[in-house]
Amino acid sequence: MRYKLLGHSGLRVSEICLGTMTFGEEWGWGSSYDESRKMFDAFAEAGGNFIDTANLYTNGTSEKYVGEFIAADREKWVVATKYSLNMKNGEINGFGNHRKNMVQAVEASLKRLQVEYIDLLWLHAWDFTTPVEEVMRAFDDLVRAGKILYIGMDNTPAWIISQANTIAHLRGWTPFIGLQIEYSLKERTPERDLIPMAKAFDIGVTAWSPLAAGLLTGKYNTSETASEAKRLNSPELGKINERDLKIADEVSKIAAEIGKPASQVALNWLRQQPVEVIPIVGSRQLSQLQENLACLEFKLTPAQM
Repeated sequence: MRYKLLGHSGLRVSEICLGTMTFGEEWGWGSSYDESRKMFDAFAEAGGNFIDTANLYTNGTSEKYVGEFIAADREKWVVATKYSLNMKNGEINGFGNHRKNMVQAVEASLKRLQVEYIDLLWLHAWDFTTPVEEVMRAFDDLVRAGKILYIGMDNTPAWIISQANTIAHLRGWTPFIGLQIEYSLKERTPERDLIPMAKAFDIGVTAWSPLAAGLLTGKYNTSETASEAKRLNSPELGKINERDLKIADEVSKIAAEIGKPASQVALNWLRQQPVEVIPIVGSRQLSQLQENLACLEFKLTPAQM
């Protein structure tokens, strides 16, 4: 495992980030406590130090598991969590980007994680309501208070992030150092604006759903219909089209040529982009995570890219 500086900072993070949305079984499809622990230990043994969770994941269980798992060596870990989405049904200020929700979400996450500070706080999704100035000042206040160390954005348009970071620089507030986006061979929309924006502001890029909800694992090809893919896996895969299946075919073809799993080919395509990208790898089983981590053992050739 190699390490990278995350954006315009001195923070060193592993080249793979462990996604923990599967930690906990409250949503009906996640991993048990024991399986989650095995995956965490395998990631640690591989040299990983960057872990991603959210207050909403499995209704808070993900954060609780992460907090327990890192307790023995907390300073080794760069723990990233998120706020914004609704954790309190029926409470009018229990969601959104505003200061009140940010503060109450951070305090609750600190308790679940059993830590004194959060290394990286992501804004989970832009609400198109809260003023940018309120968000950035609230972030900066929490950094100055020692509750969080760094900040990042997820599910937010490039123009808003650009505005926010420009305001932060002008006013001496804490700027974003991280960007989280859906990015894969199937989903390349960020190449139009978000990735060029990140490059211009020197913001580190992390990618969720790097395997396109399983499409790029080698399970699906042009012989599979969208309805069959939906039956076999998930509603998200039910949205695939002929173009997506052709991409999956090409990934499987390269994988067969080099004798590697399709998932590793897809992950290395991300890792070898001109702008450094850190894949967020989440798994339900230890064997899946181990297979994905093995992508670190080789690189694709320029022709294969």
